[in-house]
Amino acid sequence: MASHFKLINDIPHYLALMRFEKPIGSLLLLWPTLWALWIASAGHPSASYVWIFSLGVFVMRSAGCVINDYADRDIDQGVDRTQSRPLASGALTSKNALILFCLLGLIAIGLLLLLPMRVWPWAIPAAVLTIVYPFMKRFIQAPQLILGLAFSFAIPMVYVAYDRAFDAVFWIMFIANVCWVIMFDTQYAMADREDDLQIGVKSTAIWFGRFDILIIAILQTVCICAMMLVMILLHLSHSFMLSVCIVAAMFMYQQWLIRERQPEPCFQAFLNNGWVGAVVWFGLLTAF
Repeated sequence: MASHFKLINDIPHYLALMRFEKPIGSLLLLWPTLWALWIASAGHPSASYVWIFSLGVFVMRSAGCVINDYADRDIDQGVDRTQSRPLASGALTSKNALILFCLLGLIAIGLLLLLPMRVWPWAIPAAVLTIVYPFMKRFIQAPQLILGLAFSFAIPMVYVAYDRAFDAVFWIMFIANVCWVIMFDTQYAMADREDDLQIGVKSTAIWFGRFDILIIAILQTVCICAMMLVMILLHLSHSFMLSVCIVAAMFMYQQWLIRERQPEPCFQAFLNNGWVGAVVWFGLLTAF
């Protein structure tokens, strides 16, 4: 009976471990998945695919947060912003985290089995990227590149589900999304730069140095050009141009926010990308 009460009392900690109260990560993973679903289906995605992939996004993002906190459990104790996380604070144990990660993995496998068999092998590199990303910040200067690949892997899975070839639009969308992820996670890392320098982990915000804002602008430009190319190649209606213009304005707003490299405005710029993804998707809804 006592163990049951403890499990119930620990539910808020498990939800916090999955970042349930911070949906921005799920949204940033969801939007490119929805883009791919609408583009691969020429604007008419299967309702079942939308549900399966959307649930898969939430499950895999949650699993990624769990393994991230497991990898950073010792580091998080020394950082003011993260020392209250369930593993760092001792509210949950490493064993609890690994059990939760395995349960989420089983749910992900269950969702995967609802997709055509040809999609199944593509889940392996997606899972590997999810697991290795949290550890990359100790070894490579640009761990955001691994995150970009992880956050983009739903795109090929969607294309394979629809038995679509990896055409020019696919590659433009995939590469642009990797650039977008590197861009917004660099903004996030700019907010954490001092802490990262103190604890010795790597990030593009540190690697780019004084060129960080310029490189972010270049990546934003790549994203805008990619949207224009997709519009031309798919013969999307001119209503999609409105989305392009709004996204360009939002990117300029983000540049204004990060101009002085202050942590809180940089974090606000990162959050703004949740709306960027939504604007692109709403544009696709009326573009076919």
